[in-house]
Amino acid sequence: MGFFLPKTNWVLQTFVSTKQNFPAVCRCFTSTTSWRWAESTDPKAFHQEIKIKDDIMTKKKAGKKRFAPKPFSAFVAGSSKMRAMYNTNNAVANDSSSPLNIVSTPDTPLSAKEWEKLKEEYQHFKKFEDVMFDSMVHNHSPVDVAKSLLVAVAKRDGDIEYSYLVKYLTLCVFHKDIGEIYDIYNIMKAKYKSLEASAYSLLIKGLSVSSHWKETLVLLEKVKKVSFHSRQNYGDCIEGALLNQERNLAFELFHEMVAENLIPASATIKLFFDFCQPVKDDHLKNKCIDILYYLRENQIYPDESLMLSVKQWFESIPGENWKGNLTSMNNNSRQCPSCGHLLEDINLSEEEFINVKDKIKKDVIEGTDVFRNTSPQELERFQRFVNEHPPFDVVIDGLNVARTTPLNPSSKTLLDVVVYLAQKYDRLLVLGRRHMLKNSFQWKKRDMDDMQKKADFFFTDNMSKDDPFLLYATFHSGGHCMLVTRDLLRDHRAVLSDNVTRRLFFKWQRGHQMVVSSYVPGKILTFEDALPYDTVVQTDGNTWHIPYDDNLSKRVSYEIPVKWLCLQKK
Repeated sequence: MGFFLPKTNWVLQTFVSTKQNFPAVCRCFTSTTSWRWAESTDPKAFHQEIKIKDDIMTKKKAGKKRFAPKPFSAFVAGSSKMRAMYNTNNAVANDSSSPLNIVSTPDTPLSAKEWEKLKEEYQHFKKFEDVMFDSMVHNHSPVDVAKSLLVAVAKRDGDIEYSYLVKYLTLCVFHKDIGEIYDIYNIMKAKYKSLEASAYSLLIKGLSVSSHWKETLVLLEKVKKVSFHSRQNYGDCIEGALLNQERNLAFELFHEMVAENLIPASATIKLFFDFCQPVKDDHLKNKCIDILYYLRENQIYPDESLMLSVKQWFESIPGENWKGNLTSMNNNSRQCPSCGHLLEDINLSEEEFINVKDKIKKDVIEGTDVFRNTSPQELERFQRFVNEHPPFDVVIDGLNVARTTPLNPSSKTLLDVVVYLAQKYDRLLVLGRRHMLKNSFQWKKRDMDDMQKKADFFFTDNMSKDDPFLLYATFHSGGHCMLVTRDLLRDHRAVLSDNVTRRLFFKWQRGHQMVVSSYVPGKILTFEDALPYDTVVQTDGNTWHIPYDDNLSKRVSYEIPVKWLCLQKK
């Protein structure tokens, strides 16, 4: 089948000159293709021989013998990165044998003959063009250099492989060469009935900032047919709409994306607050406010760039006189140091607590996951044990806490923690394993006997999973009960059946989980304080408080920011 091609397109002209028909089907994208997109306050003493010391003096005197336990902090942004640095050697060796490091890409365009001569120099590569295009993409070579290779291939073979077109397109998108992007788009439309999602995504990104931006809406519908569409695809389409003042369309795309359970990138949300400045009407103002409520309900934290855009957006609202300040909260107080308003309490309401408790029982305690390592009989025995005892004030993950430091026998570490907590709380429950009752170097019988005078113990089978027992006892004891473990319980949070419950569980966890932050056997024991306030976007009408990720902290999903934007209407 033949067709006419516009003479203005350089690649298509090459195809015409070779009198070759395009292949009827799309070749597979090669695997070598790559690009850059597709509570606890410390008492004065917790043991006869242990004294609480000032943190600064402690660091000076303890010296190398002072080993901070892992994790350094349970939920604060950057803790995961610190743990990784503590546990692993971060040195990464560069693979000097990689083709990307061996092949030198030309600085200027070459003729077909020059490309053939260069190919002979790298004849040990089975696919010279593959390696060269990959190297060009990796090094962001100029578009005209890559174009010259594409022309040379077309003259020699009378056709250009799909993978070469996509790699060339990758370079064009990186350099924002709209003319070339649009030419490749027309070639692909003529040559293939459909493309891979990666190619559609490149075209959407490249065309979104051009006069052809409406084509991205067509491409978005096409990518839905071949793959799962991404938040980046929506983000690029939204950018195109906003650049062309189609703000209602942009908000429609945003709500469509959210309905597809895609979480918008900070860069996409930033577009709305940038393009809606200054605030000109209540309709657009309310739509931006709705985005902030979306961040709140989904516990999404802006990055620093988005935070600054939100600040500028508020300060641009005529007649309202908003003023934004950057601040950090006091971990022991709910009061904002900038404006004096109280942040929301971290504690769940009675209704929320009952909801989470019931879901924990159903999804975690009674879920099929538990019985992979726990027998129904053992779980029933534990439930009977808990029901026969008064509510506990603290539930301790014995084995987890005992492993806080390798410098001490496990029983000694656990004894120190139990003795310390017994001075502050009336009723303690320690969950342990049966092997802890056998006298050994790690588990001394004298230490175990001393502990059982100060706390109730329940010992599970050595192969049982501790966490479901831990959660059952803590929730059964009521909203006042604290939990002591270094385990962040991410697997169990993920098992919960809906997003609302997962968010409430994480809120409960941040307000009730105690983590040993500093421990030197026989000298120092301190706990990381549970925050008294909730770390979510929040407002009382006259103030907004927005936690955000600063550029220096590398926060993972289960951690929370430490920096806040305080907005106050003066």
